Amino acid sequence: MSKQIRKILVTSALPYANGPIHIGHLVEYIQTDIWVRFQKQRGHTCHYVCADDAHGTPIMLRAQQEGITPEQLIADTWTQHNADFKDFNVAFDNFYSTHSDETKHYAELIYARLQEQGHIHSKTITQAYDPVKNMFLPDRFIKGECPKCGAADQYGDNCEVCSATYAPTDLINPISAISGEKPIEKDSEHYFFKLADFEKMLQKWTKSGHLQEQVANKLNEWFETGLQDWDISRDAPYFGFEIPGAPGKFFYVWLDAPVGYMGSFQKLCDDSGLDFAEYWDKDSSTELYHFIGKDIVYFHALFWPAMLTGAGFRTPTAIFAHGFLTVNGEKMSKSRGTFIKARTYLEHLNPEYLRYYFAAKLNNRVEDIDLNFEDFSQRVNTDLVNKVVNIASRCSGFIKKRFDGKLSAECAEPALFAEFVDASEDIAQLYESREYGKAMRAISGLADKANQYIDDKQPWIVAKQEDSDQQLQDICSVGINLFYVIACYLKPVVPEMVAKAEQFLNAGEFGWPEQLTPLTDHSINKFKPLMTRVDPAKLAALIEASKENLEKKAPAPKKTSKAKAPEQAAETIEFDDFAKIDLRVALIEKAELVEGADKLLRLSLSLGDETRQVLAGIRSAYTPEQLEGRLTVMVANLKPRKMRFGISEGMVLAAGPGGDELWILSPDDGAKPGMRIK
Repeated sequence: MSKQIRKILVTSALPYANGPIHIGHLVEYIQTDIWVRFQKQRGHTCHYVCADDAHGTPIMLRAQQEGITPEQLIADTWTQHNADFKDFNVAFDNFYSTHSDETKHYAELIYARLQEQGHIHSKTITQAYDPVKNMFLPDRFIKGECPKCGAADQYGDNCEVCSATYAPTDLINPISAISGEKPIEKDSEHYFFKLADFEKMLQKWTKSGHLQEQVANKLNEWFETGLQDWDISRDAPYFGFEIPGAPGKFFYVWLDAPVGYMGSFQKLCDDSGLDFAEYWDKDSSTELYHFIGKDIVYFHALFWPAMLTGAGFRTPTAIFAHGFLTVNGEKMSKSRGTFIKARTYLEHLNPEYLRYYFAAKLNNRVEDIDLNFEDFSQRVNTDLVNKVVNIASRCSGFIKKRFDGKLSAECAEPALFAEFVDASEDIAQLYESREYGKAMRAISGLADKANQYIDDKQPWIVAKQEDSDQQLQDICSVGINLFYVIACYLKPVVPEMVAKAEQFLNAGEFGWPEQLTPLTDHSINKFKPLMTRVDPAKLAALIEASKENLEKKAPAPKKTSKAKAPEQAAETIEFDDFAKIDLRVALIEKAELVEGADKLLRLSLSLGDETRQVLAGIRSAYTPEQLEGRLTVMVANLKPRKMRFGISEGMVLAAGPGGDELWILSPDDGAKPGMRIK
């Protein structure tokens, strides 16, 4: 019975076109590329498309700073991104840009259909406006003093110090982060997508196996609070697509970004003769998968399927979310040399080291993974070089020197070879379900068995014995054939290394080894090193090259609002005032991301006899996994505060300039939850 050929379209989230690719981004593209290569190796029809996300205020402002047009900026960035992906062996069938005629066509088509169905409405809203730059300001481009705690230099949506959320118009002494001037309030008509029109559809869709269980459960919070209208328009000046029939109004970048998947695929269809409708019609029988980071789940799992449904297109078969990357257990840091750009990595190390290491760490859950440099070197050196490559290296010399490169006429260990081939279905299922770590362990186990076979047979001893040629040829031929099967299994992960193995074995392009037969009476080529060990000096050089040179970069002077006097030293307080603050040791029992908030983490803090929930603005410096189980210091008698994302029942103490340079305070060993700090 012939195997059914699947038709699959796969996308990765779009990289933003105002900065370089770094190794954190590569988690997703490598994860997706492995899955796509596996599907193609199995013989399925699989297309992989992506594009640069090329619109929005940050790109417009970056282009102004560099004295070039936004079009030139995104073209230059596309060239850099495309080169980085190719050099990491991420094999897109089409890598495009959202600033394209194809994406514009589908964005306008979707908008028109939604408007015809009554899912779009407009209303006047009040926003902060920069009178110097003559533009409305997104929340992230307004700074001022927190209206709750008075902390200076806070963004227009939430406070990094006390975690309060608020409207930009609530900031004290607000200034534009672009011009330094005080913004004014100005009214503007905006267009909104009625997401609530699709609540029943989304309730059913999110619970029907299209999402990981963890993601589906998280989305329940959005349904519990009620789906709100989504602002899909922005005012000029804005780099993007102008909304038809609305001069001076542009599609918000997050409306046309996912439409970029359609635009990129349309370009592939035009170039290769594929049928766009076969993959995007609402009755399509093909498969559509999106690989994304956990931080953009709500755009892909709520807004996107609602937009597609309202416009008469199909919804994704599944959305696969992954976690973030930490390095040596911490958030990537420029000062520590762990914020590593893709190009910097490529200048020092083999990209397939990272592909294999990520594969060894990835699973199908929404979990962060850690790049530990010591573990990185050990896994690559042990698993790939010492185990896999070593099998071919140990056997090829004897075959080449003693038998002119020809393998035995028959396989001397058919049962052992069959055992390796019979693992194909289990390993295939692990790849299919994105359990790459388990797949790598299974393949490594086979490599152990192959090496054990060679150790037991001791070809180096047999080679010295008289009349042992056939035995030696048989042993080494079995070893080469076991390596053959293992290389087939590793092809999605380390395609460049396996391409060298294909040339060495002279057996054509490797398919999936489900029906593989041994190479017998077959000539192989001279063995050349397939992969070398990680060089500690090159790894150290990579870290050094990634360090931000703090000595050469003097901090830029801060702009101050004309309405605001220069910052003065903090006002002194009486001891009695300080004595009112109840500082307690708290155990972080649980930490989790706050959906929809860029900077907040929700912490469950134990004080021994009670547990408090605190919303803390420390997401830029910590992942939840780094916090759980740690002791910290909290203000225990702070009045509970109702925030946009829930009630916060205290405050954790942290120090630092902000961003990833922020450290929560922790007591010495011996402290217990609930202890009062005196």
